[in-house]
Amino acid sequence: MPPEPLESDHDPDAVVVSETGVGRFQVAIQAAGATFVADEPVEVGGLGSGPNPYDLLASALGACTVMTMRLYAERKGWPLETATARVLHARSGLDGRDRFAREITLVGPLDAGQRARLLEIAERCPVHRSLERGAEIITIAAQPPSLHIPAPQVFEAAGFEVAGFAASGDDHRRDMDEACCD
Repeated sequence: MPPEPLESDHDPDAVVVSETGVGRFQVAIQAAGATFVADEPVEVGGLGSGPNPYDLLASALGACTVMTMRLYAERKGWPLETATARVLHARSGLDGRDRFAREITLVGPLDAGQRARLLEIAERCPVHRSLERGAEIITIAAQPPSLHIPAPQVFEAAGFEVAGFAASGDDHRRDMDEACCD
């Protein structure tokens, strides 16, 4: 059973994560109108009630990979029936380099050239590129009402350039389009 929505009027461009008060690590996540939980496995003190944060990171890579390949195959009119990405994550400690293994299964009467091209497109998916180049992360101490401030204003208040800022859903779709350009 999914948790109750956190707040109905939060910034739609933001992902909001709050403790549920259930167990040590369980959190409720609200993103794109959906609410779900993340947690840690029982063996490390969690309830095992949801994916852990690294599972969510690997999920983002897998989801973007499959979506981008689907978009490309549709644009080309290729007979891709289903695509699956299996993603594993590992690293050797807090300061170690993250490593992802991505196994892609393509089902459908695709020829060798189409399969090879879809694997190339997987390398261009927006989340793959984000992980590959790294990211800048800013942290701002805030009072609870700040959750309602639109994301561009939060970035601007922290001294970051907001020209061209777009909602993350818009960014992802635009970036998939760009990844699929020949």
